[in-house]
Amino acid sequence: MLTVALPKGRIAKETLEIFETIFGEGFAFDDRKLILETPKFRFLLVRNQDVATYVFHQAADIGVVGLDTLEEQGLDVIRLLDLKRGICKVAIGMKKGEKFDLDKPEIKVATKMVNITKRYFEERAVSVDIIKLYGSIELAPLIGLADMIVDVVETGTTMKQNGLEVVQDMMTSSTYLIANKNSYIAKKDEVLDIYEKINAVIKAEQNDKS
Repeated sequence: MLTVALPKGRIAKETLEIFETIFGEGFAFDDRKLILETPKFRFLLVRNQDVATYVFHQAADIGVVGLDTLEEQGLDVIRLLDLKRGICKVAIGMKKGEKFDLDKPEIKVATKMVNITKRYFEERAVSVDIIKLYGSIELAPLIGLADMIVDVVETGTTMKQNGLEVVQDMMTSSTYLIANKNSYIAKKDEVLDIYEKINAVIKAEQNDKS
């Protein structure tokens, strides 16, 4: 049996739909339950930020999580497959009309994605002061807490509504199937079997689109 960690919300729903396509049966969590047991799988419903942690510590064999979260956390897990879902950008936002200038002597950046931000500016040899926030990041440039923000952007609507605009895309993110390194060895046949079945579904979808 494989234990699968899923993030609550849309990604869990979309992943279970893939399993339904593969196995031709329903996969749904009972109301408020966090564990779904089936003959072949045990699904765990966890917070998005915790999926890779469950997989890394082998509390789950495989999991589904956004690439942005993987890059931010840097945990040593196997990235098996891009599921081509939940596509978004990690981008820099500033107050509308302000100039994106990396030569300024002191740049303050507000974000919850500290590691991605740090790497991005280090690679460009730009010194920045990173302010970690957990939510309502769009407020920071509006009240002078920061010059810019780094955040996940799907449509850019939230930024626009708050008088900000995207000035630079940093990376594209989508949902990934990941595996624990030990599980990959100990349960290789099971892991590769589900990998191949999911991959076939994704490929068929891509072919339909083209």
